[in-house]
Amino acid sequence: MVLLQRIKSLRFTIGLLVALLCLPSVDLWGETGGMVSLENPTRLVFPELRLSLREAIQAAVDNNLNVRLLKERIAAVQAQADASFGALLPNVSGYVNGRNQTVNLAAFGLPADRLSGLGLTRSVTEPFEVYDARATLVQNIFSLSLIQRWRAAKTGVDVAGLEAEVTKRDVMAMVGLLYIEALRADEAVKAREADIELSRQLLKLARDRKAAGIATGLDVTREEVQLENNRQRLLVSQNEQESARLNVIRALGITFDVQLTLTDELKFIPAEPERTETALTTAREQRVELRAQESRQKLIALSLSSVMSERLPALSLTGDYGWIGVKPEDALATRSIGLLFSIPIFDGGQRESRISETRSRVRQESIRMKDISDQVTLEVRQALLMLESSTQQVAVAEKGLELALKELAFASDRFTAGLGTNIEVTNAQTSVARARDNHIEALFRFNASRINLARAKGEIEKVL
Repeated sequence: MVLLQRIKSLRFTIGLLVALLCLPSVDLWGETGGMVSLENPTRLVFPELRLSLREAIQAAVDNNLNVRLLKERIAAVQAQADASFGALLPNVSGYVNGRNQTVNLAAFGLPADRLSGLGLTRSVTEPFEVYDARATLVQNIFSLSLIQRWRAAKTGVDVAGLEAEVTKRDVMAMVGLLYIEALRADEAVKAREADIELSRQLLKLARDRKAAGIATGLDVTREEVQLENNRQRLLVSQNEQESARLNVIRALGITFDVQLTLTDELKFIPAEPERTETALTTAREQRVELRAQESRQKLIALSLSSVMSERLPALSLTGDYGWIGVKPEDALATRSIGLLFSIPIFDGGQRESRISETRSRVRQESIRMKDISDQVTLEVRQALLMLESSTQQVAVAEKGLELALKELAFASDRFTAGLGTNIEVTNAQTSVARARDNHIEALFRFNASRINLARAKGEIEKVL
């Protein structure tokens, strides 16, 4: 009989699908590429994306907008370094010039009597044409300022790369925490569903006892109120669950038109206690922020050296080669070559002002180094404290949940035996719900503290 009913149900389903596919006006696909749910036509069913914590972090490293922006910054800084190096290479240019002109010879110191001796009646010549095609060369032979500027630009590339690595690790930690928050939201939904199932069982018990004349209508009403409260809490938890998933998708930098499924679970993984000194030593060796700040100090020191080197003489080679004449066909080859030795003497104090400014920046970077070092120490110590505390919280929460379930069992037994009212049962239900929340929160804090400690030590990859 059951098999016959299943066959009839299957025939009905197949017939319904065939009918829908035969209707040209029915579109099973939404405008955004999601499929329309047959159960709820107003809801789009997007393709499923299953991600573990490791996969989510890797996807964020590849797609996160902040990481991509830092990669573009590296390219821009590398271009600046190439431009600084170009100042040390030969600078070759060329031009072609053709003009018609007159010249006032008196402006060159030729008096009128000498002009008349040359057969000229006036000091301004007749119009004539000049054509000149020429290539020029400028080569800096020695300029310590340009050399130091180029070295500073190369260090700037290293700084940009280290800053990109810092951002990458920050993104990894952020996505890890968002993933853990999403797992917490999933567990909260499961807890609320368990609360609803428990409320339904207790409501059935109250109704059965009322039908048997043992319980009152008030007992039934209490359980109905408890059930509706749990349904309300489930709606809130489901909303928080969807919001947490959206945050993960946003951090990953992927399209929102996916149905995200988290494959990992919120669980307790015992961790070996670590000494503070050991963690601090690891952090000082592994934290990229410290290496980045050291590179910034080197960068500003080279910038100071470049500005101070402007006081020194510079030597450059100049030359040109080309053809010049009154007609293009009559042009003759000419050239010039020479050395330019420039000595800075006085520029109105501009150079000394730049030196003072750069020295101030050197001192600022030294202060920042101290600040970053202290911040690293603070983060490591706080992460260790949080890990130790959250480990203890998990143990306490597990014990509390065990006792709350035991309390509920005792209260249910007393109510069933007619030794108490369901007030004890509803109070025990509330205790169980609170204990479940405490357990979920303790697991979240433990896993979050593991990620924070790994980030503080500069070993975020090892937490995966």
